[in-house]
Amino acid sequence: MRQCRMSLIGRDDDVEVISEVLRAIGTESAQTLLITGGPGVGKTAVLELARRTVLEEGVRVLRLPWETSEGAAGVTAVADAVCDVLANIHDGRLPARVTAIRRAQSRGADRGGELTPLSTMSEVLADAARHTPFALVLDGTERIPPRTASALGLLLRVFRPVGIPVVMAGRPMAAGPGHGDVVVAADRVLDLPPLPADDVHALIEQRVGRPVETTLVEAVLRALGPLEGNPRAVLSVLTALDEGGRLLELDGHVGLTEPERGLPFAADVAEPGRLGPPGMPRDHGRMETAAVLARLTDRAELRLEDLQLLARRPGPRGRTLATTLDQLVRDRVLTADPDGRIAFTVPALAAALRTLPAICDVRSLHAGIVASAVDRLGAATAGTHHPCLAGHVRAAGSRVGDAQAVPLLLAAARTYAEAQRPEAVRAFQSALHRLPPHDPGTPDALREAAEAALRHGDHHGALSLAEPLLARLRLPHRTGREDVEFTARAWLWAALHEHRAPIADDVREADRAALWRVPGAASLAALGGLYGIGQVSPRPAPLPASDADEARAERRPSAGGIATGPLPSPAEVRLLATAMGSGIEVERALRGLPYETIGHPAVDRLRNAAAHGDLVGALEAVLGDRYVMAGDSTAVQYHAMVRDYLAGHWDDALSSARRIERRSRSGGPARVSQMARALAAEIHGFRGDIRRARAWLGLIPDTVVHPLVDRARLGVRYWSGEADQALEDGWTYVRRARQNGLLMGVDRVLLRIAAYALYDGRLQAVQRALEELETLDEETGSGMSRESLLLVRGVLHGDRESLLAGHRLVRKRGDALLEVHCHQWLAEADDDPQQWLAEATRHAHRLGIGQPLRTLIGRAARRRNVTVPLPRRRAVNDVLSEPDLRLIEVISGGATNRQIAARLACSEKTVEQRLTRLFQRTGCRSRAELAAAWLDGGLARRGLVPKHAPPARAGGGAPPSDRVGR
Repeated sequence: MRQCRMSLIGRDDDVEVISEVLRAIGTESAQTLLITGGPGVGKTAVLELARRTVLEEGVRVLRLPWETSEGAAGVTAVADAVCDVLANIHDGRLPARVTAIRRAQSRGADRGGELTPLSTMSEVLADAARHTPFALVLDGTERIPPRTASALGLLLRVFRPVGIPVVMAGRPMAAGPGHGDVVVAADRVLDLPPLPADDVHALIEQRVGRPVETTLVEAVLRALGPLEGNPRAVLSVLTALDEGGRLLELDGHVGLTEPERGLPFAADVAEPGRLGPPGMPRDHGRMETAAVLARLTDRAELRLEDLQLLARRPGPRGRTLATTLDQLVRDRVLTADPDGRIAFTVPALAAALRTLPAICDVRSLHAGIVASAVDRLGAATAGTHHPCLAGHVRAAGSRVGDAQAVPLLLAAARTYAEAQRPEAVRAFQSALHRLPPHDPGTPDALREAAEAALRHGDHHGALSLAEPLLARLRLPHRTGREDVEFTARAWLWAALHEHRAPIADDVREADRAALWRVPGAASLAALGGLYGIGQVSPRPAPLPASDADEARAERRPSAGGIATGPLPSPAEVRLLATAMGSGIEVERALRGLPYETIGHPAVDRLRNAAAHGDLVGALEAVLGDRYVMAGDSTAVQYHAMVRDYLAGHWDDALSSARRIERRSRSGGPARVSQMARALAAEIHGFRGDIRRARAWLGLIPDTVVHPLVDRARLGVRYWSGEADQALEDGWTYVRRARQNGLLMGVDRVLLRIAAYALYDGRLQAVQRALEELETLDEETGSGMSRESLLLVRGVLHGDRESLLAGHRLVRKRGDALLEVHCHQWLAEADDDPQQWLAEATRHAHRLGIGQPLRTLIGRAARRRNVTVPLPRRRAVNDVLSEPDLRLIEVISGGATNRQIAARLACSEKTVEQRLTRLFQRTGCRSRAELAAAWLDGGLARRGLVPKHAPPARAGGGAPPSDRVGR
């Protein structure tokens, strides 16, 4: 018998429960099951899949078509539906059965009762089922007319046909006459809850057909609010994203092109009404009003008092909004917090409503809200006491004149700044775009805006100051010069964080010249090339600031936080710039600091960060607590990627790389991270996916020079089978990096050259690499160069002590990939190779073992005549779910499949299928081995158990709650 292969995400057990009810045809144990749940949870889909499943097993399932009846509601409608069911049973007795029902209807009508026809229908259905066993299903029970529902309830409860299972589906219904009779008639009620987050993730992947980014799932869940586990709502949002071209596949994963924009439901006026809260307005007028409110809340913070003020102004629109608002709050379409802030319960609904045609000028409404406050309080006072009005000024645009807008915006910005609120930056920005460049208040506003952006790590906000900043720099007079120069340095600082070339080619020549004249600008801009930002190879700085300007900036250590705030002093910039150079350069830069020299550990962290092009890591080392690492700038995301790469969390590191790359392709100024591309290629290369590794490297221009990029190029070329060319290129990379003064990270290129040369038996090349490393270690004196020197020396001479010393340094600093190599080399030099190969295998498996790592470990094992099992790589996001853990816990108590099926409310077949999947995912070969791995913590140590999961208990614990029942 062919089995149905379809599946609904998260509903397998529910489908099995319904199927079991439908299979019980012709037995006295036949039951009536009611499936309930909110709109869009999948009641119809679950019922249909269960129906198809048993149909393919030979079970006859007929629909009770209550909606096709043309007669009066009540018994007549039920009789018509029953006759339609009987018409599908071809045993030659249809005329007699239909005649019996119609006669009973006639007698019942004469006597004014319903019992006779209902009793007759029950007998006729039971007779038909004895000749041709069947089950009945019906959907949309909440739409059945009350009188019909009452009659149907009596038929199923009082006159139940023997041997006919009945499955009904519908939304929750209130108790009482009518629909309540249907509920009472059910022997069991199966309530379909919303899907958990893991199942939503699986549903999205099923819909998209590829692995998806966690950020996409999180964005969908946020957009749906209380509907986050609703399958129809999830699929509607995905349809809108697909139709809007907002899904981008990168590196085999699908994510959002513009994560900042709101996610809407599909572009269908009726769709929001079906998927929104139960009280979502269906009439056109209220839908239009809701659309206006959606636009108002999108551009500014909207409060109840704003609409009350608007209602007092001339015109009907304000009064209509205020009146409709109350009803929308009662219907749970909108919410109002204790402070009166208005928001849509389901953000995706608001986004969908904003796509409807505008019925009024929303900017005029924003202007009306501003005018109401300004008329009462004056512009500056209104901004001070009600800073949220700044949002309405921005949204109103030219509808609010500069004479009112500027003082209100500046007052609001300063109020936000005093309260340490990030909204200050946007308010300052709006004011500056209205202030003329020559206004005396412009320099102060620029500086305050820059300081607020730096204080909150709002690099995007600082970049938004470009237009007023450059306009002010073009002026010939010098008033407020220091404030403007500070803003310019903050702007360049923000550009570095967004991985934009600070003084890029898209800046006009006159503006570039003005920026270069800012003290310290040239030094800041030069950092980009050293940390892989923009054009990585260092370029000569045109028109550098004069020594006098640099000295003047140095002498003002407290002005605007130049040395005490998040913006580095010129001396600190010099230290950041020398981190890639020699040890002498670093020592000289340290002596130039105007305060106590930072300690050796901080210097080591600085140089490690520089070797990876990690600007944020370098700033943390130099600035310490002064540095504000906030927001989601490209530099901050890359810092997280480096951390995950070194720690061995490679799936998370790749996710960061894809997120950074998507941002660079979502329009606007380029924010490309060549370093992120290189690390992504490195990970794929060692996982054996050379195609993807080459794809990432192909995005990096050939002109890019950085040891991290060169290291990735070298590795991918070698594992592509081009060993000779790889080694030749490696020496070229070393020579080129040295010529450009990029010494940090060259040790890793030399280490890789030595390793690959050793694998191919080229001992002269290994010796040459060792000599180069000795020279490099003398020049840099860094911890990384010392590690590489010890390891190559140990590899070349079989020096166990040197390898152990290098391994200790690697483990202390943290570098998961290099640890695997250390274990492999120690296996060849140590008397006990088994333990080192076992460690190499364990670490490699955590990284996602691929052919390169398999080859390296296999070579070492063969040389030492040791057998080491190499497990297959575990799939991404393969942490066990709560249902999986519940099943394992029951197994640990010694339960049989039948006992497990009874406790988990599913079939034995389902238990067998889930066990098979668990064996594949955990690598266990039997129930006993799976139980042992659970009880001794083995599954947790391998990262298969989520951190929030309860500890393992022998005996299986208490049985899980059963949500199937009356």
